[in-house]
Formats: sequence, structure tokens, C-alpha cells
Amino acid sequence: MPDGWELLPEGLYAFPGPLRDRLVSAILAGAKRTTTGLLAELELEDEVTGDDVGACEVVVDSQGRAVAVTRTTAARVVRLGDVTLEHAVAEGEGHTSVAQWRAGHERFWRSDEETAWFREQGAEPPVIDDDTRVVCWRFKVEAQDPAAR
Repeated sequence: MPDGWELLPEGLYAFPGPLRDRLVSAILAGAKRTTTGLLAELELEDEVTGDDVGACEVVVDSQGRAVAVTRTTAARVVRLGDVTLEHAVAEGEGHTSVAQWRAGHERFWRSDEETAWFREQGAEPPVIDDDTRVVCWRFKVEAQDPAAR
């Protein structure tokens, strides 16, 4: 890992468990180069999207280990109904259609864990429909722990 990696913010994909493990594996294998999040999450965390282009973060696995450093190369806010097939495929989860990608993401965004997270922040989970604002990020792996493969 590069010098100073321990000072970088954490990149947490899903919640610890099987889904995070699959997503982190896809990042390490080079299959996952995009990701999507609800704009409502960022707003609750007082994060501003677009400011993160060029920023690095440490990808953390389900055991809390730092396994890679990624750099954001693009970030854009779009309507959920406007997410492209190219973005969906580049998420590296094996989706071959936007509908398939969206069904998986909606399951996650409506999950008990995600709903609980919003309520812990003092907010109701957002309505998920075509007009829901999401952030589409593109990233590249700058470094990875060889032992993490």
C-alpha cells in the first residue's frame, strides 16, 4: 500500500458481509470500476459530490482490513431512471441490463440495514423511483494489498 494510505478516508461498499465481500473481490479483480449511491446518503453525511474527483480512499473488506486504494475519476448526479447500461455493466456485478442492475440496487436501498441506517441518522429512507437522485462514480485502483487477492 502507498505511503500515507492509513490517513485516507474509508471506502465502504455495502455493509460487512457477503455483498461487501463480492464487491471488494470485484474491485480487486478489476471487474468493478463504477459504483452508485443515493444522493440522500451523501446529504446526510454532509458530503458534496463532484468535489471528490481525484480523491483517494481505502477500500475496506468485511473484516475491516484495508485491501486497496482507489481514486475517483468521475462523479455525476443523475436521476435513477437515467443510469446508463455502460455504468451498470462497469459495476462488475454481472448485470447485463439496466433493469437487472436497478433491481439489485433497489433491493439494497430498501433493505432492513439501509432503512435502519437512515433512521439512525434521524431521517426516513428516500422514495426510490425514476426521479430518485443517485451519484454515479467511476474510479481506478491505485494500489492494492497483494495479500488481499
